Order: sequence, then structure tokens, then C-alpha cells
Amino acid sequence: MEPQSLFEVDASDLPLPTSLQVAVQHGEVFTRRWIVETILNMVGYKDDLDLADMRIVEPACGQGAFLIPIAARLSASCRSRGRSLLDASAAILAFDLLERNIQQTRAALTEQLLSDGWSAQDVQRVIHSWVRQGDFLLQESSPGTADFVVGNPPYIRLEDVPDERMRAYRQACPSMQGRADIYIGFYDAGLRKLRHGGKLGFICADRWMRNQYGRALRQLVTRGYSMDLVLTMHDVDAFEEQVSAYPAITVISRGAQGTAVAADATGAFDAEAARGFGKWVTESGEHLVKASSYHAARLPHWFPGEDSWPAASPARLAMLEDLSDRFPLLEEETTGTRVGIGVATGADKVFITRDPSTAEPDRLLPLAMVRDTTSGKLDWGGTYLVDPWDEQGQLVDLNAYPKLATYFAQHRPALAKRYIAVKQPARWYKTIDKVDHRLAQRPKLLLPDMKLTIHPVLDEGGLYPHHNLYYIVSDAWDMRVLGGLLLSKVAEAFVEAYAVKMRGGTLRFQAQYLRKIRVPDPADMREEDRGALAGAFEMRDVRAATEAALRAYGLDELPD
Repeated sequence: MEPQSLFEVDASDLPLPTSLQVAVQHGEVFTRRWIVETILNMVGYKDDLDLADMRIVEPACGQGAFLIPIAARLSASCRSRGRSLLDASAAILAFDLLERNIQQTRAALTEQLLSDGWSAQDVQRVIHSWVRQGDFLLQESSPGTADFVVGNPPYIRLEDVPDERMRAYRQACPSMQGRADIYIGFYDAGLRKLRHGGKLGFICADRWMRNQYGRALRQLVTRGYSMDLVLTMHDVDAFEEQVSAYPAITVISRGAQGTAVAADATGAFDAEAARGFGKWVTESGEHLVKASSYHAARLPHWFPGEDSWPAASPARLAMLEDLSDRFPLLEEETTGTRVGIGVATGADKVFITRDPSTAEPDRLLPLAMVRDTTSGKLDWGGTYLVDPWDEQGQLVDLNAYPKLATYFAQHRPALAKRYIAVKQPARWYKTIDKVDHRLAQRPKLLLPDMKLTIHPVLDEGGLYPHHNLYYIVSDAWDMRVLGGLLLSKVAEAFVEAYAVKMRGGTLRFQAQYLRKIRVPDPADMREEDRGALAGAFEMRDVRAATEAALRAYGLDELPD
């Protein structure tokens, strides 16, 4: 029976103008045969199974890169069990939008099956059942009907899809949020097709594991599926044409999260290396392997949650997972440790000054700037925040501060046109963020937003951070000991794994990434380690800080 649309009209009634057809054609990136064979092996689609009684789905078959090897394995399985090819009429379900692809795929399948000795009549019957023209994303959801979903989803940019069809995609595939690429929908629909224990194997861009538009998909995966394998292949010649797609082979199964394999292939990874890798995955009990063309680690489980998943070498991922299992997060209620960002004003040219006569003395709050942290020691440069907030977090009455009132009045046109002032005209002189005056007096670690390496600097108290600085305060930590931990390459490894690197290798040390850092309980640390970390922090000795941190974490080394 032909699948029906999710909508009142058939999917074919939705507009598919030339712009999308062109986009689809540009999105066709054909996969090399040995890559397909590797994916089929990884999901367990092998001819020693009775494949006629199973179902494999190919969502965007193109010209048959996946279907030809699939049909070969299905054919061999039927032959070995004395089964008719007609027994397998429901064993494959494949879709493609383009008629030319359907015709080419059917022709290639016909040639494959006839060469295997099947009758022309049976071949024609099964291939017309197997291969259908249509939009996979808009087919009836029919959850839990597939044992395998495999393929190379099309690479189509969001702006190339007509609005009406995109709305239909979003309705059918809830994980397609924000500026999601079309491949997000293929993951969403493909995963929902799986029955319990079924496996999805895609070669696809891996950006969804880390960026914002992949959040809903990560949430879907962690709530009902198991990340079984991620083989990063950025430098591998995996496709028939050269593309910059940042691909990875991803295997996801329906069921509770189990062990996971994280692997990274080099440009030397080929068919022979893939066979060796597959043998290691399925037959070896080793937790770590470093071959000439790939590195891989076996993890007890994948990283939970919908937040960005880390990107690092397999050995680093294994280390991070181990530390995540053994140590609490840096931001912790029991230790009163908190990560935050400095004040955003919305008009720095007005609210920030170096002139101490700008306003009344108690309206000038010494402000720590990024440039004050350059040396590793806090060297205040005389910058003030022109502070409109009182100790209770309320805007001050300008009538009580004539100098402040005069200064703000001079700059009222610039302040009043800000978005926050337009929304709250009576509060036109407020900064975007409130000022918590207690923070200024607390000892705190300051970290510049953008830096090549992690750069914690201690403020003993007295300064308030600017919004280009992140801060850490704690009720339990000696800030020099914590500073030593954060100065270490171990702490930096967490940020490197989660943060998006900018041009030149610059890292963003934002709160969301700092909160990923795991730290020992300060009460459980040995005094000698505490002393070594504090001393390394004072001397800005990254090597000594890293050696002390390794001891504190119970690690022998920091893997590459």
C-alpha cells in the first residue's frame, strides 16, 4: 500500500518549483561503495541474517549508491535460505524526489538482480515495490516499522526550500527548529521509523551535534535512542565528488543508551582501514586503538543531554567522559560556586569613563576590563562604570545626584533610543544588566571571553567585571587553588571540546562552556595538590598547574 501524506493533501500537491529541484540536485553527494559497505556492516545489515523478513529504509536513494549493495546482500540472504525474491517485496523501502533518479536506480537494481539469477518478472515486481518517487519527510510517520534506516541525506540549505514546503517539513519533523539544515529532518523521520532495537546509519554533516539548530535533535536522541558510534571523517575521500561537508558516520539505535564508540579517521582511511576498524568495533574488547589511519575509543556511554556534545580526539572524549562520571561540575550549589558574565550597558561610550569627575564618587564603580588582565595579574587601568543602580538593585533617583543627572541628561538622546529604553521610557538611563554591588567586593576569577588559551586572573575584590569578562565566585574554593585548576590544560580540554573555535584558533570562554568543566570537591583534595595548584597559579606556570591538576583528577596523562 502506498504511504499517505501526513497532511490533507498529498505531499506531491505541495509546490516543488525549479528552485527546490535545483537545490536537490546540488544536494546530491554520491557515496563511495566502500563507505556504504562500512555503514551496512556497522548497523548489522549482513547476508547471514534472514533479510527478507526485515525492513531497511533508504530515505533519499539518489542513483542507488546504497540500494545496490543492499540488494546484493538481500539477494544473497534469500539464495542462502532458499527463499523467493518475492518474499522480500517489503524488505526495502526507498524514496527519491527526482524521477530521473528513480529510473536510474530501478535500472541499476534490475541489472544487479538479473545478474544474480532472479527472473525478470520477479525483479520488476520487487523493484517497483522497493523504490518510490516521493518526499520521505512527508510520508506517513508509521513509527516502529523499520529494522534499519541508512543513507546519505541530501545537503540542502534552508533558504533553498519554498516556505510552504518548509512549513510542512517543520510540522512533520519537530526537530527541525531554527535555521536547521534539511538533514535534521531526515534524522528525525528516520529515527522515528525504527522499531525497538533498530539502527540508523547515516553519513552526514556532524554539525548538529554541537550547534544550536541541532538541540532538538540531540534531545530526541538522548530521550529514546542510543548513540552507538560516531566516526568523524572530515578528511576522508568519502564521496564521488569533492565536497566540504564535515561528514561523520553516525550509528544510532532505538533503545536505552549503551556503550558508544568515538572514532576519528585521517585522510588515509580507506576500504581496508574501514574493514580493520569494523573488526575492532565488533570483535575487540580493547577500549582504545590508535591505528595509522584512525583513532577510536570505546566509551561506557554517550554524553547525555541536549546541550552541545563535545568534539575531541577519541582518547580525549574518553577522558572527558571519565571525569564527567567521577567529578561534579564547576558550578555547584553545595560549594556555592557560580559562573557569570560582567555588566552589559547597551551604551559603553556613555556608561564607561576614565574621568573620576563624571559623577558623584559613589556613582562611579571601578570596572575591570579585558586589558586589565593581559599580564595574568589584575592591573586596573582606572576605568569606571557610571552606575545608575543602588545597593538594593533599584535605579537611583537622579534628583539625589545632580552631577549624575547632568551627565545622563547630556547623553539622553543616545540612551533613550536604545531598545530597552524604548520599552521602558521612564527607565531610560538603566544599563541592560543590573549591578550587584556585592559582587564587586567578592574575590573572583576573571576570564576574558576570547583567548587562545584559558586565562584565569584573580580579583581580590573591589572591581566589577565588564561584559567581555566572565567571572567565577565560590563559597568553598580557595580562589588560587581553583585558579590553578582552571589554568591547567585539563580544564582547557573541556572548553576546547565544547566551544566553537574562531579564526586563528581563538576559543570562546563563555559561561556555557566554563560550566562544562568538572572539578574535584575542594574538601577532598590533598593539601600538597592544593598548594601546588595555588603556587602554579601565582607563577602563571601552566605546566606545573597541569601536572598538579592531573594528580588531583587521578589521571596519568592528558591524552592528545
